[in-house]
Amino acid sequence: MDTTSKRSVPGAQSVARAAQLLRLVTSGGDNGMPVAELARRAGLTRPTTHRLLTALRHEGLVDQDERTGRWMPGPELYLMGTVAASRYDITAVARDIVRSLAVRTEESAFLSVRRGDETVCLLREEGSFPIRSFVLSEGVRFPLGVASAGLAILSFLPPHDVDAYFERHPGLPLEWGVAHSEQRLRTRLRDTQERGYAVNPGLIVEGSYGIGAAVFTREGHPQWALSLTGVEFRFGPDRLPELGRTLLAHAHQLTTRIAASR
Repeated sequence: MDTTSKRSVPGAQSVARAAQLLRLVTSGGDNGMPVAELARRAGLTRPTTHRLLTALRHEGLVDQDERTGRWMPGPELYLMGTVAASRYDITAVARDIVRSLAVRTEESAFLSVRRGDETVCLLREEGSFPIRSFVLSEGVRFPLGVASAGLAILSFLPPHDVDAYFERHPGLPLEWGVAHSEQRLRTRLRDTQERGYAVNPGLIVEGSYGIGAAVFTREGHPQWALSLTGVEFRFGPDRLPELGRTLLAHAHQLTTRIAASR
């Protein structure tokens, strides 16, 4: 990211702060997020955060629940999203594949998209197994390399892009734990490349496992990922290879479908 050019453009800092708040608000999903949490995550003072949110609300980009005071996405975001969907949204072509993955495995299945250095969950389909993991839902973001979807995407980026990612994010182990140090992540990247799918052995929430497989553009770039999450004993060594094969088959099917539709 070119921070020098950002500083040289008048108003760029305010735009960047507002955009960051919009991303944080949408990550809160239907429950929204309180201003104190938004300020903490954005690294802003509470008055600055409230001022920016008030301006965004005036434009209809965010809204505030009068009862709880939590901030959530506004109606203008929906209208903008419907226009952008024709270019960026693949949920229409992916929904039945995500549903099939959930039915076949009985675990919760997801579709995520790469957005810069993060993944954003687009679709969630519940599995039939009664014990579930709720780490991931629509709108939730994780840095690449943290959840299984992001790890799968990062594993198949060109080496120079992976190197640049680690240079930009030296603080991953401080925020997400020592398991996300560059050395340990690079080991998991190699394992993912060899296996074909990524494994998250309860590194975000203890006991909540996930596996992810990259989905590629027509040009061969990893842009999306399918993933499964569930409780630890459902992802044991006796069942994991079968889950992985099923996941990879669905990811290949979606990759093929995307190439044919674009």
